[in-house]
Amino acid sequence: RLLEAGVDLMHFDVMDGHFVPNISYGAPVLKCLHAAMPDVYYDVHLMISDPARYAADFARAGANLITFHLEAVPDTAEEVIAAIRAAGCQVGISIRPGTPVEAVFPYLGVVDLILVMSVEPGFGGQKFIPTTVSRVAAIKAECNRRGVSPRIEVDGGINTETASLCAQAGASVLVMGSAFFKAQDRTALAKQVRAL
Repeated sequence: RLLEAGVDLMHFDVMDGHFVPNISYGAPVLKCLHAAMPDVYYDVHLMISDPARYAADFARAGANLITFHLEAVPDTAEEVIAAIRAAGCQVGISIRPGTPVEAVFPYLGVVDLILVMSVEPGFGGQKFIPTTVSRVAAIKAECNRRGVSPRIEVDGGINTETASLCAQAGASVLVMGSAFFKAQDRTALAKQVRAL
């Protein structure tokens, strides 16, 4: 149904009950999804304490891109990036709302995606934090200054209004959960967001 509605990728949240207070899916669930729908682009978001340990498992299960949180591995981000690349996936790096955007600047030229969390990671249905827009704009400006172009993704509280603000600020990947699944016409919503 997601693909029929025009969705470009599936954002697959992995939570360990340690880095975030919730627990969600593991690699076996992704493996089953990938077996049933191999053509989907799987954007795997690891909200876990030890992302390098599990990168290969998620790559084998069908991940196309694996995003980890800088806050989970502040001293070993380079090793995690290397582990994800060695597993054959594209690499994303994410920051929580309270982490200064400058923390990701050293990695702008070496990752494929920057995920800016617009809510505290761990639970769906939260309200979008308005300062996210200026955070996205600051990352986009620094990318332009450095001449690099990782995709900028925003996750949390995305609806048509916040999607537009984020796209204007420089985001090109928008993760929509609650608003999408509650929409009367998901196809129309996907078209509207894609046109931003």
